[in-house]
Amino acid sequence: MGASSGIGLAVAEALASRGVRVGIAARRIEKLRELKSRYPDFVEYETIDIDKEDAESRLLHLIGRLGGMDIYFHVAGIGYENPGLHPAMETRIVQTNAVAFARMLSTAYRYLRGRGKGGQIAAITSVAGTKGIGAMTAYSASKSFDQAYMVALDQLSRTENAGISITDIRPGWTSTPLLHENTQYPLEMDLDYVLPQVLRAIVRRRRVAVIDWRWNIVTLLWRLIPDFLWVRMPLTKYFTGVKKTE
Repeated sequence: MGASSGIGLAVAEALASRGVRVGIAARRIEKLRELKSRYPDFVEYETIDIDKEDAESRLLHLIGRLGGMDIYFHVAGIGYENPGLHPAMETRIVQTNAVAFARMLSTAYRYLRGRGKGGQIAAITSVAGTKGIGAMTAYSASKSFDQAYMVALDQLSRTENAGISITDIRPGWTSTPLLHENTQYPLEMDLDYVLPQVLRAIVRRRRVAVIDWRWNIVTLLWRLIPDFLWVRMPLTKYFTGVKKTE
């Protein structure tokens, strides 16, 4: 879900090229059609806007055309900096990254539970979800919601003996269309570097995978900082981009 660019498109192509049947979905379908034309026997696609209520039925329709689903991988999301706290941007980020996230993961969970054969739900959240970040208030809060939601799904699966594995993938800044063009972000990573780590996290059914080792250290240190100190730290410049020089 969210396969029109960035990590979603890269993972879909990597799987299809290895002979895995993949169902891909996004609001924009140009790249989906292109991938289908390159791997016609391994790709099915569907136009899905996760913010709309018909997203659930469209996902189930795609699953039917694919012949079933073993792994649901959610990449769709928006946002980043909004220090001006513009209400329209704040609410849109929460709508897509939290409300629609819950809509799609709950749909996937019900499908996997209903078929009674286990399965896996994986999602891209973010290292930003580990702390509230002033420069990206709604974004960091929505990613924190996503991470807590996945913990709850994992607990539910274990309580019900549903056999559904939950994989929370938390990359740091990655060079995808979500980042501002011509802007350099702290510890920014290339997509080619991130992709194999995402695939390994899914294949190995990692519960939580922070990408990469540097961001793993950073997030571990964040957790050691009490909130009363954290809110006093002027860290905005470390979480936003700077213009690249020629």
